[in-house]
Amino acid sequence: MLTAKEIRDSFKNFFESKGHHIVPSAPMVIKDDPTLMFTNAGMNQFKDIILGNHPAKYQRVADSQKCLRVSGKHNDLEEVGHDTYHHTMFEMLGNWSFGDYFKKEAISWAWEYLVEVLKLNPEHLYATVFEGSPEEGLGRDDEAASYWEQFLPKDHIINGNKHDNFWEMGDTGPCGPCSEIHIDLRPAEERAKISGRDLVNHDHPQVIEIWNLVFMQYNRKADGSLEPLPAKVIDTGMGFERLCMALQGKTSNYDTDVFQPMLKAIAAMSGTEYGKDKQQDIAMRVIADHIRTIAFSITDGQLPSNAKAGYVIRRILRRAVRYGYTFLGQKQAFMYKLLPVLIDNMGEAYPELIAQKALIEKVIKEEEESFLRTLETGIRLLDKTMEDTKANGKTEISGKDAFILYDTFGFPLDLTELILRENGMTVNIEEF
Repeated sequence: MLTAKEIRDSFKNFFESKGHHIVPSAPMVIKDDPTLMFTNAGMNQFKDIILGNHPAKYQRVADSQKCLRVSGKHNDLEEVGHDTYHHTMFEMLGNWSFGDYFKKEAISWAWEYLVEVLKLNPEHLYATVFEGSPEEGLGRDDEAASYWEQFLPKDHIINGNKHDNFWEMGDTGPCGPCSEIHIDLRPAEERAKISGRDLVNHDHPQVIEIWNLVFMQYNRKADGSLEPLPAKVIDTGMGFERLCMALQGKTSNYDTDVFQPMLKAIAAMSGTEYGKDKQQDIAMRVIADHIRTIAFSITDGQLPSNAKAGYVIRRILRRAVRYGYTFLGQKQAFMYKLLPVLIDNMGEAYPELIAQKALIEKVIKEEEESFLRTLETGIRLLDKTMEDTKANGKTEISGKDAFILYDTFGFPLDLTELILRENGMTVNIEEF
């Protein structure tokens, strides 16, 4: 079985063999783009090349990009830990062509890598293609479909709508159809009952998208019309954690060796065992996910604070501390002690973690200690408020009580809402 490290290396080696220049991951924290706080896709660092503002140094590149999706339209924070495949920070494997190759090569290399190199079962793979948009004057992407037909039976090629299969950078700028590759990881008896094609793009945790091939061939003008791009661009993104799940025969990203060493360390620290208790498992997954995000953000120059990107990181850190406190009995700072495990797992691919180890530990420990003081007081007061509210036969606490917790004791509203939700209660936001 391939390890996560071997899978990451095999992707880079494969595309290097196809003439791609391997570039390092851009920082996860973006300092020079007012439209984004964090890198949320592999293409962010190539935006100016795609827009035609900068010439491309290399026409073919590939990398593994660290991404963060916890703000704006890509906000998965509340799902993280509760399901098996959402993350705050994740790695995106990608290959790009700036005016060089296009759909034919992108599709045939994706197939070659997944089936011939990684030996994924081709019978479990599905591809989606853009079905077209009559109001835009766009037909079905028959070109992409014809290339897929060389590898897949027609019933494994699925038409997708504009929402799923037409990628746009923004309201204006480069855009184009895309082709997603989905994999069906269900056991044989389930596959016999219902075809994977009927579950593609229906949020089934084991019929998932692993790779998106974007064919940028148009420019969206300010008036909404489309014009062909002078240099067509290939931009692909593959979820590394999901690929590891598929290759290691698991049904959860957290069961792969991307997360297992961290989960074992958290279990040992808290005297528990992963897989025994639902609520403790959620807490361990939250911490295992969040420690990566926090460490990489600090490494990339974003300290926790009360404003903008800094507040997003502080919020993620506090969410992890609170899960450890409530469900794993962690009343002292503990997350900073997990850093050696993270470095052992990811330091080779991202040496910046090793270089910044002392700073990351110091910042996390200080943040934890400061928040634990707030947490103790806040939880005690919130428990009392919930008790009083229930005694009065109600399930909604007043916004005034939530505000006092926030204003006087520094207890965040989103944490109040989370704890209330876990106890089947709500807060009257109008009064906040």
